[in-house]
Amino acid sequence: MSEQTNVIPETMTAIEITEPGGPEVLQATTRPVPRPKENEVLIQIAAAGVNGPDVMQRKGQYAPPPGASDIPGLEVSGVIVAVGSKVQRVKPGDHVAALIPGGGYAQYCVADEINVLPLPCELSLTEAAALPETFMTVWLNMFQRGQFKAGDIILIHGGASGIGTTATMLAKAFCAAKIITTVGSEAHRQASLKLGADVAILYKEEDFVDAVHRETGGHGADIILDIVAGDYVARNYAAAAMNGRIVQIGVIGGVAKEVNLFPMLSKRLTHLGSTLRSRTPEEKAELIDALSKNVLPLIETGSVKPQVFKTFPLTQASEAHRMLDASAHIGKVVLVMEP
Repeated sequence: MSEQTNVIPETMTAIEITEPGGPEVLQATTRPVPRPKENEVLIQIAAAGVNGPDVMQRKGQYAPPPGASDIPGLEVSGVIVAVGSKVQRVKPGDHVAALIPGGGYAQYCVADEINVLPLPCELSLTEAAALPETFMTVWLNMFQRGQFKAGDIILIHGGASGIGTTATMLAKAFCAAKIITTVGSEAHRQASLKLGADVAILYKEEDFVDAVHRETGGHGADIILDIVAGDYVARNYAAAAMNGRIVQIGVIGGVAKEVNLFPMLSKRLTHLGSTLRSRTPEEKAELIDALSKNVLPLIETGSVKPQVFKTFPLTQASEAHRMLDASAHIGKVVLVMEP
């Protein structure tokens, strides 16, 4: 049995991937409204974040974990409308954000109760939808795995992306010695500097390896966050400081075809990689707890805030993906439910 606040419809509008391909394969469809299991909640979605993993799934490069919805979307905000029989932490009527393994591009989704985050009152529902996936990815990779600490010099690739803007804000809040980003346009450069970057490198005009060494007096970057891969892997080794850490968050640049590993050995580098989506609900709950303790206070004071660049109605998910494909955004793109 589950507790609910009102009559829940049998069906809903959702966005499905009809086949691997471009944004046009994202099509509106009608699906059954999911029902929460005993440890799950049902959320009437107000907004859903659009992320790089969604794009990869659309292209057929990132399958959902076993048991997860095939509907894309990994972070949502909204109102809990029903709860499973063993749910104790939240109740119907609560406004929440949630991290989910899939199913966000829809009017309703289910989430494990331990992966639900009470909505910070300082954020709108639209802003809250840009919080879970991006902030948890950065916390996991930059702080936990990358061991970022005050006084580090950090290089953040994709400085205008959702990951990049979040990492920049958190690096500033936690006292990086110097924040260097790579960006693709002058508008992105100005936005990155405004968010706290000390140096924003236009990667189309200047080699970031040379720029990093110039800006650090030859020291290099103590930690590098990379969403690109491809030929950036070898270049990251060249840009890294002695005992530097390179954390691979994405691979939008494709496979690293030729990499000389000697710089890794001679500099004693650590190259890490991870994904968030396939982690267990319990592992994600630990991340949510860390986020609540370390980041939500910064959001409450206003020193850190999800950067929402543009919203699209749910049925225009393909347009949202076109914006991501073109790297035309600064921060996050969010889908909102139509009234």
